[in-house]
Amino acid sequence: MTTQRWILVFIFSLASDTCRTFGSGIVQPFKGESYYVRSDCPFTLTSFTVNRGEYSVTIRRGRNGLLVQVEIIINKVMTLLQNGHVVVQNKSVSLPYDHTYQHIVKYGIYTKLRSSLLPFTVTWHNVDGGINSLWVTLESELSTDMCGLCGKQNLAGHRHELIRDSQLHDLRCKTRDPVLQKNHVCSQFFRKTKSCLQDNNSHFHQLCRDNIFGFENSHEVFCPFFQEVASQCNQSRINRFWRRLTRCEKPSCPGDLIYEKKGPAFIPSCSNPDPAPFYQELTETCVCPRDKVFNNHAIGHHCIPESSCSCEFAGKSYGNGEIRSSKCQSCTCHGGKWRCSENLCHRKCVIEGQFVTTFDGKQYVLPRKCLYVASKGPNWMITIQFNQKGLSLRKVMVHLSKELFVFKNSKVVFEGREIMEFHQTDHAQVYWLSSMFVQVHTTCGIHFQIQLSPEIQLFIDTPDKSNDKIKGLCGNSNSDTTDDFTANSGIIENSAQPFALSWSLGHCHGNIPSNCTNRENENYAHEKCAVLHQPTGMFAKCHPHIPTDYYYTACIQRICNTGRSRREALCIGLASYAKACDGLGVVIGDWRRNTGCNLKCQKNQEFSYNMHTCNRTCTSLSGHDIRCDMDDDPVEGCGCPEGTYLNQGQTCSPKKECACTYYGGIADPGPVVISRQKCNCENGVLSCLPDCDCKNGKVCVSCSEGPVNIVKKTCDHIGKPLDTSETCESGCYCPDHQYEDHFGNCVSLDECTCVFSGKAFRTGQQVNSRCKTCTCYRGMWQCTEKPCPGQCQVYGDGHYQTFDSKWYRFSGQCLYTLVQDSCGNKKGTFSVRVESVPCNQNTLTCSRNIILKLQGKVTLTLSDMQVTRRLHKGWTGYILQQLPTFC
Repeated sequence: MTTQRWILVFIFSLASDTCRTFGSGIVQPFKGESYYVRSDCPFTLTSFTVNRGEYSVTIRRGRNGLLVQVEIIINKVMTLLQNGHVVVQNKSVSLPYDHTYQHIVKYGIYTKLRSSLLPFTVTWHNVDGGINSLWVTLESELSTDMCGLCGKQNLAGHRHELIRDSQLHDLRCKTRDPVLQKNHVCSQFFRKTKSCLQDNNSHFHQLCRDNIFGFENSHEVFCPFFQEVASQCNQSRINRFWRRLTRCEKPSCPGDLIYEKKGPAFIPSCSNPDPAPFYQELTETCVCPRDKVFNNHAIGHHCIPESSCSCEFAGKSYGNGEIRSSKCQSCTCHGGKWRCSENLCHRKCVIEGQFVTTFDGKQYVLPRKCLYVASKGPNWMITIQFNQKGLSLRKVMVHLSKELFVFKNSKVVFEGREIMEFHQTDHAQVYWLSSMFVQVHTTCGIHFQIQLSPEIQLFIDTPDKSNDKIKGLCGNSNSDTTDDFTANSGIIENSAQPFALSWSLGHCHGNIPSNCTNRENENYAHEKCAVLHQPTGMFAKCHPHIPTDYYYTACIQRICNTGRSRREALCIGLASYAKACDGLGVVIGDWRRNTGCNLKCQKNQEFSYNMHTCNRTCTSLSGHDIRCDMDDDPVEGCGCPEGTYLNQGQTCSPKKECACTYYGGIADPGPVVISRQKCNCENGVLSCLPDCDCKNGKVCVSCSEGPVNIVKKTCDHIGKPLDTSETCESGCYCPDHQYEDHFGNCVSLDECTCVFSGKAFRTGQQVNSRCKTCTCYRGMWQCTEKPCPGQCQVYGDGHYQTFDSKWYRFSGQCLYTLVQDSCGNKKGTFSVRVESVPCNQNTLTCSRNIILKLQGKVTLTLSDMQVTRRLHKGWTGYILQQLPTFC
């Protein structure tokens, strides 16, 4: 590494070279005098090579004198300007257009193409019939050979040699010598420019006659010439008379827009009310009246107050003040900008057969049929195992401390017993949501959902904590996809295969095909899976929210190599997309009926896309249904319709036919004796007469009245999940709404004590833990966290971290605002903008332009290892220091 220090240098103006061509054939080269060429032949305007990248601009004029065809090549990417259209790589594009190597935008009344690889721009003005002015600008001197009508940057060329060497072969065209003929308008104009042009006056006078001959009635041809001379003179006297003398009208603007000779190239709009890229200059433009912005969300050219701007989302327009809501968040349109609430949806790891989506959103395909570690944390592990035949999962095993749950064959098994409805242990609550889905909540901070029918699929919510200790196929849930392929050994693999196999356990049962092995299945898959893509089909409602490409490919691969019927495989593939959409609150509708994917329900159960489990079983009538406290998403599947309840025989029955569940057994409807107590079972509720003598304010609790957990009557267990494995003992306990505290007293919930490091604390007492201050309240610690300094950063090929430490990846090639403090307030003090500069031969980012704007007075630009400063009242700059160079 070497470091060089530079002497402070003052720069009077931006170093830039410009070659122009306008009118019917006037050329102003980079170096030397302007000259005229009249021809309808193709010419190279400029051409050069830098770092093996080719750059060229070729032009051709029509018989009307205007440019009718312009070809621009930047590093093998060809852009064609013809008939008012911009065509890139043989495809017509709309503006603004962004490409890895170039950006094309409207620039005032002009259009500008800017290279991302070099400080090289091409600007032109479209008129009816062609282009009447075009110029090429190089903002730094190139140490390379150049050719074309523009000549070289540092050496003036001879007119005849430039024309001869730049003309391209075409037998159908002609190049003519200028015709010497006087013109009255030219003579009058140049009588008044002698004091400005001095010795060059006669030369420009001759160019005027050459340019206007034969086009005396074409304002598009001769007006750009007079405007160019007037701008070079820049005298108020000439600016006052030249349009009147030459009859060249000011450019007209459409709609509400107003012409300005020197105004912003990018005018404020509803989408971007404060456009301020570092390269913005004053130019001829069309602007809105004061205190209004351009309404680019509506048809036409209208200007409105910023506060009246509408907003857009997924192709739909929302008026100011209008609200759009989804399951995840609510957003309000305010002056063209969305103001949204916090996103409440959890990220998930999804494993659907061989198709995996990590917590951070990375998608890949498993290579072999193995036993894998799907995800593991400090005290839990989830494993998946494939079937030897077919490509579906055989079973899922969940290890929670010393507890093991097995999910297979449409069953849930714990300690050898099948869980039919609901089961609770020290570490988990497991219950069926419908005939297809099972929900698991744990005390370990991990919650997940398993689909058991028609095939096993796994949906794991982002863990609540310890993200740095989470490993497996699902990644680590740190909002950074770049390290999702962290192998079991700790190294980050470059591809899915070695990463996935590092998390395999034991012997595998063959490879998972990556291509179709059955031609008939392949043809069927392409035809049937295409329903996902249909722009007006049943899934179109979800297209703006979730792209279909991944699900379409997965659908085809699933059918191609399925071990079941093609129809079943198709329905599983379509269901994957429908469930993903439902997770964002986008309801597809009755897609199963429309695609022939209907499900049959057992006995008298009914199918629903919105099946709830709260208070839908006979067991739930015997006491409070804990499932009603869970924030679970509705799922599809079979269950009991509203007003009926699932009984022990898996049949839906009315409330009066429900048996009563109590701790230790089940009682049929009617009178019954339990533990020598007379009880009655009615509408699923068991009521018994108490038979105990309590003192000191305690009350009698009978276990026959239902699954009463005595431990829940203490302050120590407030907030813990209900554990049905505890042995119930009838006896005297604190009454309802009171709890035994850590000192042995019955107290109200508000007076419950808390424990920290083995010591009891009363309500209101505080402790400090790390950077948190915690207060005892109702048996639980309520903690407040001190704010920590935030850092926003960007590095590499589009990796960003927000002030809230959220990582995301975005590889846009435009200039973006990284941070600013105005946020709608025009009196902001600073803004930081960044722009990626790609490598020459690929799309990776080699460097980055950074623009820092301070108090609206000065702009600092870090570009090409140099820092320059611009004062906003005029261009000045300083090369402060050449940055270190790393080899």
